Amino acid sequence: MATYSLSRRYSLVYLSAAALAVLTACGGSDGPTAEPSEQFVPPEPPSGYTAKAIAYADRDMVSAANPLAVQAGVAILARGGSAIDAAIATQMVLNLVEPQSSGIGGGAFLLHFDKGGNKVLAYDGRETAPRNAKPDLFLDGAGKPLGFLAAVDGGRSVGTPGLLRMLEAAHKAHGKLPWKDLFEPAIQLSEEGFAISPRMSVSIAGSAARIKAQGEPGASYFLNADGSAKAAGTLLKNPEFAATLKAIAVGGADAFYRGAIAQDIVNKVNQHPTNPGTLSLQDLSGYTHKVREPVCGVYRVQYRICGMPAPSSGGLAVLQTLGILQNFNLAGLGPNTLDSVHLISEAYRLAYADRALYVADPDFVNVPQAGMINADYLKSRASLISMQTTIGTPVAGTPPDMVQPRGADTSLNLPSTSHLSIVDGAGNAVSMTTTIENGFGSLQMVRGFLLNNQLTDFSFTATDAAGKPIANRVEPGKRPRSSMAPTLVFNAGTGDLEAAIGSPGGSAIIQYTAKSLIGMIDWKLNVQQAINLPNFGAQTNATTSIEKGSLIDTAAIREGLKARGHTVAQTDSFTSGLHGVVFNGWRDDGSAGLLARNPGAGTYAGGADPRREGIALGNN
Repeated sequence: MATYSLSRRYSLVYLSAAALAVLTACGGSDGPTAEPSEQFVPPEPPSGYTAKAIAYADRDMVSAANPLAVQAGVAILARGGSAIDAAIATQMVLNLVEPQSSGIGGGAFLLHFDKGGNKVLAYDGRETAPRNAKPDLFLDGAGKPLGFLAAVDGGRSVGTPGLLRMLEAAHKAHGKLPWKDLFEPAIQLSEEGFAISPRMSVSIAGSAARIKAQGEPGASYFLNADGSAKAAGTLLKNPEFAATLKAIAVGGADAFYRGAIAQDIVNKVNQHPTNPGTLSLQDLSGYTHKVREPVCGVYRVQYRICGMPAPSSGGLAVLQTLGILQNFNLAGLGPNTLDSVHLISEAYRLAYADRALYVADPDFVNVPQAGMINADYLKSRASLISMQTTIGTPVAGTPPDMVQPRGADTSLNLPSTSHLSIVDGAGNAVSMTTTIENGFGSLQMVRGFLLNNQLTDFSFTATDAAGKPIANRVEPGKRPRSSMAPTLVFNAGTGDLEAAIGSPGGSAIIQYTAKSLIGMIDWKLNVQQAINLPNFGAQTNATTSIEKGSLIDTAAIREGLKARGHTVAQTDSFTSGLHGVVFNGWRDDGSAGLLARNPGAGTYAGGADPRREGIALGNN
């Protein structure tokens, strides 16, 4: 086994104290899963703000949510690995050092750009509902929706994991190094131990009571004997995870989806003492990833932006938002102004209204994807926006070719996920958003990793109050709707790759990703400056949320929004985790990259969100 030089200790400076906040239905979710009065604890509480400097590298670049994971990916690239190779190594370390957010017990969406073939593919590794799942999965005995955490904690919420099947398929198509080599950094760290990061410790503390209630093995792994969270800096080893990864490294994804590991997963889900699920060995062995065509659109003439298609709503909603804003002079409004916050929030409202009504698994329902991003349709939606008053609660439009009536969805996506962006030495790129859904997923730990609670991304009810079927209802084998928005940006004229970017953040992922694209394209910011922009947004009601303590959290902007009819909510739960890589060099014809703000400083520029602990790093 190769030895990787991975620094196991690092420090972060936090400018604000970590605190738990309350997530309510009006705070930016799609709508309440349970009664509007129910309050939810954010799955990953905010853990501060650390200023980040833009990173440059000449050969390649990795930007991801934890320094140890980034180091692993960069080491793989240094050995001649591809972007996919680096993504796999990075993800396995993220599973270890950021277990609350993603891992092999969950799923992911991945965009891959093959420079040699000039081809973008969308890999769908989304979890699926078990074959025995029923429409009333999340209803109580009286036929009412369960409270969110009552649905999450236990086996009921666990979908068939898809991450490893997807990564294996992508590696077979685009990998260069042997599969087994890509697991070595995570195996080494699992056996030797790593220092718990400040963010991981804060996340454990936020869920400590729930972790304790679910018992072993999670309780002793994450908590001290007195039930408190293990402190930042504690050396944590995970030999069980190392053994799991060794089995997968040798036996491929089959070692996970068949045999002893699969049996342990099924047992954990189905034998939960109070909240069992229905996952079967057949669900695991029969899981298949999907390779789909990305959704792409042109923005501001020069830029071709590609995102993930359904069952994710992320790519569609980002393109809808930009397509609506294309009818306005955003550059003239500038960042962090009352007019720009108002206008962009209105565009979000219109996009989220369509998202809630139309987007679900396209293998089960007709999703009018082409119609939703049709330029004429989006121009008509843009005409609904007034600069003097808010739309308030938006109404979905009727995209071309959409005639089937749909019920209003009430799904809730909470912000626990991770994102990585990678460009390799050959110019191939990966933008991957990966998740176990809620913080710590279902809280069910098996062989050193956590299982997802992805089924709670379905609507808890199958029909709306009017009896119309909800597109994102529970059905056997179905993929729940997502908001994940891994994104690739190209020069619309030449096809050259300009950027890879994305973020975690539940349903707010769409806002975080769109914000960064607007920052880079309309306001000519570099990737780090665009990521740093204050978070704000709106979804399917009159509430506009703004990041507490940010540059837009001023009396003038708050009162200005209220004067236009907005209900304004200040929140410290806008915990984005944007990670992006931009081409910052010179093209063969002597022109700079479209998004290069300091051409010549490095072929690639990388940015990492100051709201999390990630970094960007590359080889020269």
